[in-house]
Amino acid sequence: MAFFNHILEFDARLSLKVRLDEKDDYLHHIFSFLAHSADSWILLPVIGLFWLFSHGEWKYRLAVLGIGIFAQAVLVLILKFIIRRRRPAGEWGAIYRNTDPHSFPSGHAARVALMAAIFIALGPVWLAWTSTIWAILVCLARVMMGVHYFSDILGGIVVGPLVAWGLITAIPLINQWLPFLFR
Repeated sequence: MAFFNHILEFDARLSLKVRLDEKDDYLHHIFSFLAHSADSWILLPVIGLFWLFSHGEWKYRLAVLGIGIFAQAVLVLILKFIIRRRRPAGEWGAIYRNTDPHSFPSGHAARVALMAAIFIALGPVWLAWTSTIWAILVCLARVMMGVHYFSDILGGIVVGPLVAWGLITAIPLINQWLPFLFR
């Protein structure tokens, strides 16, 4: 147990070192935007709107993405309530601190890693690259803004692609139950 505590202390120190100083207004605004850009309450309505007006491969991709984000959110919520790791102390991100005081695994990291994994699997290539770069920036922003530790991010990066893989594997079954989602 002492070794595990040592790792957690190292994680906390390292995460604190990359945390932005709130006095740096310019960088604070950029990374604040990035940290919020993967909020599920923003992504799900946007994905839903695009899904409504899409056809063919795009409708399929967006259906997989929406189902994946929902499944990932449920799994992350269950893990957070089992593990119960408190977020780093801080002021920024009151909405997260008040509605979701637990930090492991990072839901944002799981969400963006899931999205990148889905686009890597389903294409197109330009979106796979774009979503991967965005995922890295969102993950860094969550630590830099002080709402997550690096290990929270790593946990999310593991969860997201696992959910994506499970979902892509289950698509034929889901398509049988809910075919209207994919057409």
